[in-house]
Amino acid sequence: MGKFVIGIGEALWDMLPEGKKLGGAPANFAYHASQFGLEGLAVSAIGHDALGEELVGQLEEHALPYHLARVDYPTGTVQVTLDSQGVPQYEIKTGVAWDNIPYTKELADLAANCQAVCFGSLAQRSPVSRESIGLFLDAVPEDCLKVFDINLRQDFYNKEVLEASFRRCDILKINDEELVVMARLFNLPGLALEEKCRYLIKEYNLKMLILTCGVNGSYVFFDGGMSFLETPKVQVADTVGAGDSFTGAFVGSLLTGKSVTEAHETAVKVSAFVCTQSGAMPTIPDNLK
Repeated sequence: MGKFVIGIGEALWDMLPEGKKLGGAPANFAYHASQFGLEGLAVSAIGHDALGEELVGQLEEHALPYHLARVDYPTGTVQVTLDSQGVPQYEIKTGVAWDNIPYTKELADLAANCQAVCFGSLAQRSPVSRESIGLFLDAVPEDCLKVFDINLRQDFYNKEVLEASFRRCDILKINDEELVVMARLFNLPGLALEEKCRYLIKEYNLKMLILTCGVNGSYVFFDGGMSFLETPKVQVADTVGAGDSFTGAFVGSLLTGKSVTEAHETAVKVSAFVCTQSGAMPTIPDNLK
């Protein structure tokens, strides 16, 4: 098995009401997986600008290793506003560095030494990064755990990219709102959540499907079983990065020997804690791990 647990895709600044914070689902995933004693690593691209330098500094402050190509595009930013429930709304800038992640020998070497990788749909909105992510997934070892955290944002996705990603992953993570979009886009049969999820597992030969439903709990569907857990009631600061922390904690737990049910329990606790903190990368208390 490889060494690294890698998040590949967008690395950016979330421009929150109280100031900017390091963001991007792949970096968030890698950071939270690393808190379980794994070698997390963020792969993306940044610009030759002050925001890029600050992004590097923040990753180093969080002790998260990185492979960040320097490209001739501005470092990515997302304007984040929060509604009355603390739920984020995003305005994602286009034509930025993480749209242009190059596939290099260094990246191929990382892929060859990867034990788990998480990727999403957002960084595949551009042909350059989409091709690099595809080449990376083709180069990982056979036993590498491939997680597609679908992470639909605005209109930066299409059926072709989603279907190709479904076929490349072992675990699909999706939320209830995204499942509604998938049902419409793919004409998924059945009315019940479980019917739709089981259909996706069978159709795309998935090992697992994680379905998060906000305050209504979360499910992990797998061959011959299902785990459901209620969402803990907490005082929400914001939900930025909560889903990424769920994925990172789930994968980190699996890779350190926990069962699917145990990994699910840990992921729920960790994501609930992240909701009580501002920003996407708080330190997880030892008692939650």
